[in-house]
Amino acid sequence: MNTSHLEALQVRLSHERSYLAQAKTEKQRAMRRVWIAQVEKEIAGERKFLGLGAEVVPELSDEELMAELLG
Repeated sequence: MNTSHLEALQVRLSHERSYLAQAKTEKQRAMRRVWIAQVEKEIAGERKFLGLGAEVVPELSDEELMAELLG
């Protein structure tokens, strides 16, 4: 299975989230949030196309995450 497009989208999403964190104005933040939503939608479509289903992201508190990392 060729997942190169999905991987490229995931890298782009990571970059957009980084750019959002660095945005200086509310207008820039609003634009980045729109772009992030578009990339997330495209990732969902690509996962469906590849037959991977929805991505499951566990909900962990900071304490639970630290326990997982350390334990």
